[in-house]
Amino acid sequence: MKGIWPCMLAVLFFTQNKTMKTQNVLELSDVQAIAAAAQAEAQKNNWAVSIAIVDAGGHLLHFQRLNGAAPLSSHIAPAKAHTAAMGQRETKIYEDIINGGRYAFLSAPLVQGMLEGGVPIMKDGVCLGAVGVSGVKSPEDAQIAKAGIAAIGL
Repeated sequence: MKGIWPCMLAVLFFTQNKTMKTQNVLELSDVQAIAAAAQAEAQKNNWAVSIAIVDAGGHLLHFQRLNGAAPLSSHIAPAKAHTAAMGQRETKIYEDIINGGRYAFLSAPLVQGMLEGGVPIMKDGVCLGAVGVSGVKSPEDAQIAKAGIAAIGL
């Protein structure tokens, strides 16, 4: 019996003084809305691109390569999305760092999509995932990604 009381006191302390935190996540309906809006933005402008959507851990949730998009874009878009999610910032920031002369950043582990066009999906300061687009000029890639994210009100 002596060993049980300290454990019970610890359980009482933690259950009374700690609350479980909740976390927002992307649901399938969010991913579908983002994908549809991004595709609509690309098609409105006649841009042949690949679009990737990842969760907060950089895991692929959705991918599509529009008609006419270069095969290479199917590798670049997910890399941009992964980098934006893991870094919790737009990939343009990394491109600017490298263009500013900090070439050592190219050796960062697991970071591949360091071109503009990866945009994190942020809610209340927390990264829920990211959208990566590749196939046209980098600012246009980012425009498509942001149009997708806007579809869910973020």
